[in-house]
Amino acid sequence: MIWTIGITALVTLIVIVLAMNFATPEKTLERKIEHRYTVDDPQFEREMGAMLGPSVLQGNEVQDLENGVEIFPAMLEAIQGAQRNINFETYIYWSGTVGKQFADALAERARAGVTVNVLVDWAGAIKMDDALLDEMEKAGVNILKYRPLKWYNLGRLNNRTHRKLLIIDGELAFTGGVGIADSWSGNAQDPDHWRDLHFRVRGPVVSQFQAAFNDNWIKTTGIVLNGPEYFPALPTAGEMDAHMFIASPAGGSESMHLMYLMAIAAAEHTIDLQAAYFVPDDLIIQALIAARHRGVRIRVIVPGKHIDSTTVKLASKAHWGELLMAGAEVYEYQPTMMHNKMLIVDKLMVSVGSTNFDVRSFRLNDEASLNIYNRDFAARMTEVFEDDIKPTVRYTYQMWKERPAKEKFMEKFVLPFKSQL
Repeated sequence: MIWTIGITALVTLIVIVLAMNFATPEKTLERKIEHRYTVDDPQFEREMGAMLGPSVLQGNEVQDLENGVEIFPAMLEAIQGAQRNINFETYIYWSGTVGKQFADALAERARAGVTVNVLVDWAGAIKMDDALLDEMEKAGVNILKYRPLKWYNLGRLNNRTHRKLLIIDGELAFTGGVGIADSWSGNAQDPDHWRDLHFRVRGPVVSQFQAAFNDNWIKTTGIVLNGPEYFPALPTAGEMDAHMFIASPAGGSESMHLMYLMAIAAAEHTIDLQAAYFVPDDLIIQALIAARHRGVRIRVIVPGKHIDSTTVKLASKAHWGELLMAGAEVYEYQPTMMHNKMLIVDKLMVSVGSTNFDVRSFRLNDEASLNIYNRDFAARMTEVFEDDIKPTVRYTYQMWKERPAKEKFMEKFVLPFKSQL
């Protein structure tokens, strides 16, 4: 009898813990946002700042970096030039050449007296060699793992930090899609070297990067990083309006979902999207189809045969039919895994950062995205988009209808779990 009660209690506990990990926010968006204004209407920028949290700040400079060949040297140079503090948060941190380069650079700065705070996701850093941790800790780096496998985290193990943030001296910041791993090295020249974008940022918006890092640093340590060494007065660095905003299941989990819905609803001419993981929910699909009915040209670049998650590909492709029927254009990137995360609306607004175009990013992950409202920058990123569309194959509605029966069969098993992919 006692054993039966004990087993029942254990099974009940396991079920509760699993349910906590699969749970999404209590209240989610239920209706698509109507088309009330355009992206170039001041009301759009005003509401984006008000709805998403941080205000849109003027006077910023954002520079795109393409692939590891440009991204890693720029980040390492910034780390090596730090004088006061380094705050670094990332999802993927694996062992290998790139991991060692970053460990060496961070350790060197810590030995030189620079305060170095590093937060890596426990799941994303599971392939990280303990030797790299030991090297950094011995040098004085404050390195912590976000939500490690501990009894008090069991109900939140499914809620990971997917943010990619690097802030140097409170003055220079980086964000984008890359992880610290050899897969991102090189120049996307073959299937072993991924295609990705990262961004170097200067100007007042860097203070919002610092606040974004503080969010999870406080959750992990209880310590607030403040003062002029972390939040110096920042002069203007360019002419771009921008804001960095965050989302997490602990608060503001619908921010990313809302941002995409507002941007799609405001579009009048073009939506160009690069999505490493494209698994839209019903509300996003409705918004995209409504945009097509307004005459908006929609182009989506997704990974092709080279993708690191077959289940994501299955869940993604299941939704393409209604989008393709509505006239949306879907292109599969051929050379290697395409890991870009970028939205361009009406050649004015650009959104970049860590956020994937899927339910997990919208509701379960901790994410950080940077929105830039500037025609010159949008024109530059449209050039990048046009270059990336060249080595793709356009996927047609006929191809979707004729996809293998095995794919259609597997989709039925994958779709119920698409929020977890």
